[in-house]
Amino acid sequence: MIRTLVFILIVLPLTVFSQEKVEVKRVIQTMFEGMHEKDTAKVRSVFAKEVLLQTIPEDLPSGAVIETGDLEKFIGGLASIPPHIKIEERLWNYDINVDGHLATAWTEYTFFINDEVSHCGANAFQLFKEPSGWKITKIIDTRTKADCRTENEEVVRIGELLDNWHKAAAEADEDTFFGSMTKDAIYLGTDKTERWLRDELKEWSAKYFERESAWAFKPFDRNIYVSEDGEMAWWEEKLDTWMGVCMGSGVLSKTAEGWKIRHFHLGVTIDNDKIQDFIKLVEGK
Repeated sequence: MIRTLVFILIVLPLTVFSQEKVEVKRVIQTMFEGMHEKDTAKVRSVFAKEVLLQTIPEDLPSGAVIETGDLEKFIGGLASIPPHIKIEERLWNYDINVDGHLATAWTEYTFFINDEVSHCGANAFQLFKEPSGWKITKIIDTRTKADCRTENEEVVRIGELLDNWHKAAAEADEDTFFGSMTKDAIYLGTDKTERWLRDELKEWSAKYFERESAWAFKPFDRNIYVSEDGEMAWWEEKLDTWMGVCMGSGVLSKTAEGWKIRHFHLGVTIDNDKIQDFIKLVEGK
């Protein structure tokens, strides 16, 4: 009973904190949905009565300055956009922090007009929790036309890392293969006893990396997911191997050296209609 109460006291605040972050994100998403739909009422609904809107243009010949606007001009500008003009502010990540009735959110973005890049930068939101819920009290953003992304660059980088990781094994490139993993990375193999730390795997597989190819897994049907703060990622993929089609999944973290693999799980696949035969084989029947 005491252990249960202690567990509840520990977990409950974390759950509430997580829910608050969800609510803050929902408010921000509602604002952008309203912008994209040119629904001024929806946009207005997420703002507090007193709002500060500021912009930092980064490309001015005279240098960056802070320009201050107001909500009514922002709403009026949105209402004046012709129907044939499509606008979209695509957010690449969220970094949300909450303390009591105060919340902040940082989002990197690219702004598109009729599917063409207009500008990009970062938004910094400040929100206050009123009795009716979270409301935006301040937005300050940067704007530039330089080096604007058009896709999630982190997903691209992770995909390249994973491709090169599998390629390194196929070409017996030991430095690249193990250098793509964190020192405390875990590799789960197909055998039920295979749980390797990175350096343990390196020692065990040394004889394979002395060959022309250690092993050759060709990935396909990969899905990559990145955390809202852009610091963690996970993926799933199918692999064409000498064992047939396998499933691979893992976790990555962003380090000072870039993305690194922290966990990988390799699994052999078996068709459901053959599972009984597989069980008999394993049991030696």
